[in-house]
Amino acid sequence: MAMNWRLASRLSVITLAILVVALVAVLQHNNAGVVRTPNASSATNTNTAGLQGTDLGGTPAPDFRLTDQFGKQVALSQFKGKPVILTFLYTNCPDQCPLTAEKLHSTMQILGSAGQNVGVVAVSTDPKRDTIEAALKFSKAHNMQDYWHYLVGTHDTLAAVWKYYSIYAQPGQQTVNHSLGVFVIDKQGHERVFLSNDFTPDQLAANLKLLLKE
Repeated sequence: MAMNWRLASRLSVITLAILVVALVAVLQHNNAGVVRTPNASSATNTNTAGLQGTDLGGTPAPDFRLTDQFGKQVALSQFKGKPVILTFLYTNCPDQCPLTAEKLHSTMQILGSAGQNVGVVAVSTDPKRDTIEAALKFSKAHNMQDYWHYLVGTHDTLAAVWKYYSIYAQPGQQTVNHSLGVFVIDKQGHERVFLSNDFTPDQLAANLKLLLKE
C-alpha cells in the first residue's frame, strides 16, 4: 500500500507539471503577434478630431535614428511637417507583416500625389535577420521601396525603440512574436491614434487626409 501511495503521489506531481507546461505553451501560442500597444481596440473608433483608431492623446512621439533599406541614416524627427505612419515588422514574417506592407501600399495609392507629403516608417523587430539587403528585398517585393523607410539596426538600438513605443518583440528561431498595428503621428510629431492590425487602407488614408489639412 505504501509503495502504491508513493507511486500515485509521484504520478500526480508529474501530471500537474505536464499540465503547467501545456498551459504555458498554449498561452505563448495565443500571444504570438498580439497587439501589446496602448489598449488598441477597434480601428473604427473615432475621436473628436474625426480620426479613426485608439486616441493616443497627442503626446510627443519619441525620436530615434536608424538605418533604412538604402543604407541611409533616418530619424523620425526629420519628418516634422508631415504626418507619419509608424509600424513594426520583420522581413521573414509569413503572414501579417506582408499583409501590413500591402495595405500600406494601397493606402499610398489612395492618397496619390498627397502621399508625397506623408512619411512612412517601418521598424524591424528582427535585428538578427533584418539586414539592409533583406529590408530592400522586402520593400521591393511589396512595392514600398520608394514609399517608406524600412529601418534596421542592432538589437540594442532596436530594443530602445520598441521600449519607447511599448512594442513587444520576441525573436525566435524562425518567427518573431511581436506587436501589430500602426501609429499615426501628426505634422507636429505628436502621437494621435493607433490602428490595430485589422485597419483598412481607406481608414488609414482618411486619417492622413485629415492630418494633412491641419
